[in-house]
Amino acid sequence: MTHRNLQLGRYDYAGFSAFTMYSVCSLAIPLMIVAMGNSLNFPLDQGGMAAGGALHATRSIFMVAALLVCGMISARLGKRLTMGYTMILVGTGIMLCAFTSAYWMLLPCLMLAGFGEGICEGILTPFVQDLHPKAPERYVNIAHSFWSVGICLVVIVAGGLLTLGVNWRIVLGAIGFLTGFVSVLFLWRENPRHKYPEAAVKTAPRDVWHYTQEIAREPRFWICSAAMFFGAGAEFGLTFWATAYIELTFHTSAWVASLGTGVIAIGMFFGRAGFGYIARPHTLRYILLSAGLGTIPVTVLLAFLHPGLLPDWLLFPLLFLLLLLAGIGIAPFWPTTQIYGVITLPRCNSTMLYVYYSALGIPGCGFFSWLMGVTGDHFGLKGAILVVPACLIVFSAIIYWECWIRQKKGSILHEETNDRTVAKIQSQPDPKCDVD
Repeated sequence: MTHRNLQLGRYDYAGFSAFTMYSVCSLAIPLMIVAMGNSLNFPLDQGGMAAGGALHATRSIFMVAALLVCGMISARLGKRLTMGYTMILVGTGIMLCAFTSAYWMLLPCLMLAGFGEGICEGILTPFVQDLHPKAPERYVNIAHSFWSVGICLVVIVAGGLLTLGVNWRIVLGAIGFLTGFVSVLFLWRENPRHKYPEAAVKTAPRDVWHYTQEIAREPRFWICSAAMFFGAGAEFGLTFWATAYIELTFHTSAWVASLGTGVIAIGMFFGRAGFGYIARPHTLRYILLSAGLGTIPVTVLLAFLHPGLLPDWLLFPLLFLLLLLAGIGIAPFWPTTQIYGVITLPRCNSTMLYVYYSALGIPGCGFFSWLMGVTGDHFGLKGAILVVPACLIVFSAIIYWECWIRQKKGSILHEETNDRTVAKIQSQPDPKCDVD
């Protein structure tokens, strides 16, 4: 396989579908949160924003719990079967949300969905990496771009149905069913000539624990994890609250507000696909720094945009342009930071690194979604949006600090690292950490 030409197979499409529906499930609740708040007695415009943010915070707790055990689960079942059963779990949890009659009933349903999403988050990225060990930085970014495809689908289809008056329960139930159906792509009897490259020997739980101990001793792991925490907060915080922000600030319909989230998704799709195409091991840090610093002024301008500032014919095009640029800017935070963190520690078990980076990134999604809700209750939605550039400032500072440490102490991967060296490192099946 040449480095420039992409080669995709059946399991690539299974991974793309899983990313798409995982995204749809994650964004379905934020998209419908205004309607759900009115129906389940926590209206967002009457002090219910903190309750809305708490939904994802609760979900995040169980995602982290799943991330802590998904390594052992996949070690016994293999990544392919784990992903198949996980999509059933996520779909069931989301479908049950459609039958709730009170706010508190949403919580156990989201716990179930969150546990499945945590496994999906931890296993899906290394699932794709196993398919393409020679160029994971490209294929992982491209696979993650289908997260944005899911956002566009949920915005156009679900947002349109809500605008037409379809009850949110029907839409949410349909999403849950379709998510469960994706499991067929993983569980269907495979062609013996195109088997998924599972490890020949399943990893024992004691080896997983050994990998964990060795990874935890690496200072750079914690630096990259901190970057994941704040980068995830910026990415998901903006995506989670964008629909409510547009609907309540600009007094638009749910359809127009959801289109704003769709514009962010379009930006994220082109950002991830584009960054994935140009990504090379030695360019990842520059991509992250450029994206972080460049998105700060965009999100600050977004926070201060309000009705009356400009004529409507100029206000809304500017709003959507800023959302598009913000989507491009936040696109690489999750996948590229993960890849960067894995390449930084090439002697460590890559699957477990992906799992633990996600385990420390997911709390960023939940915490900052909740923090933006609390900030919005006290200082308005403008104050809530300003949490995003604050996250970006810290994220950029962490990446710059990590780069400075690499230059001072000497980097494992130098600027002249060629693709064949990285391919050799990544293709080693589940190597143990070798910490000096």
